[in-house]
Amino acid sequence: MRRPPPDAPRPPVVGLVNGPVTWGGVTWAAYAWDDLVNRTAQSRNEVLLHELFHGVQPRLGLLVPDPKNEHLDALDGRYWLQLEWRALARALRASGGQRDAAVRDALAFRQARRRIYPAAAENERALEINEGTASYAGTVLAASSRADATASALDILMGFEKGESFVRTFAYASGAAYGLLLDEASPGWQRALRSSDDLGILLMNALAVQPANEAAGAAAAYGGVALRAAEQQREQLRQDRINELRLRFVDGPVLVVPGGGGGYTDSRGATVIPGSGTVFFHTYRISGDWGTLEAEKGVLLASDGRSRRVPAPVRRDDGTFSGDGWTFKAAPGWVVREGARRGDYEVVRQQP
Repeated sequence: MRRPPPDAPRPPVVGLVNGPVTWGGVTWAAYAWDDLVNRTAQSRNEVLLHELFHGVQPRLGLLVPDPKNEHLDALDGRYWLQLEWRALARALRASGGQRDAAVRDALAFRQARRRIYPAAAENERALEINEGTASYAGTVLAASSRADATASALDILMGFEKGESFVRTFAYASGAAYGLLLDEASPGWQRALRSSDDLGILLMNALAVQPANEAAGAAAAYGGVALRAAEQQREQLRQDRINELRLRFVDGPVLVVPGGGGGYTDSRGATVIPGSGTVFFHTYRISGDWGTLEAEKGVLLASDGRSRRVPAPVRRDDGTFSGDGWTFKAAPGWVVREGARRGDYEVVRQQP
């Protein structure tokens, strides 16, 4: 159904981001044109349907607070996640007992990761509900057959394993895979899905299986030795990168912007600074009652979500503040003032 544009101010993110936006009191699915035109027809349809699903997600009760999953930038987090993906891929290609065995391995790798990181189970579960179910919906609805949907899910799994970072992006791959496996094991599972569910537990119960007894032993069948070596090498490079980022976003002069608000974040390549937060390097557009922040070269989002940091110095031009790769526009009633440390600035509500 075609609908004319609302008689209301156009949200500034329309045409620039993929995601739901509220315009004229109605929830719309917004898309970045440059992103859509560079995709295949099926991939484009997957994105269109993915974002449309986000628009109805609140009404389905499947929208939960957005976790950060910082542990998935660490060596063990990445190692066990990729093994889980490889086992899920094997399960999607198999049937019967072979499928069940691969699922048991996937669950064992999932369990091993969550034993190392106590908060992982809840953080991962929540993001699989938020983004994983949307990824599943886009994958299934855009496919002309079960075989096409499976092929797309396998492509997603393989593509994400080659990605720079899994922080906040992992659920796109996991969600499509678990959803398709649940389609076979428990038809109609979507209608009973709740925001408190864990996709892995749903699949485990549907197949009446348990995680494999020895995750470390099972890893060998999925290239675990080579994967561990590759991740150890990446970890050495990551530590050097973290030291550089810490100088830029933590130890050096910064502009501190309040947390909260909404907008668009490109999570590709996100890097965690342990104890401080996650740096997002690509397109970052967030607005709140404090104003609007746009960045292309890096924003540090604190682990608790209460603040954001971009490197100072700050240059002021008609109420707009800018630095290396970022701009900030303060909302009425908010000002930028000097911070507690020399060279720092902070965004605060203006005192009467």
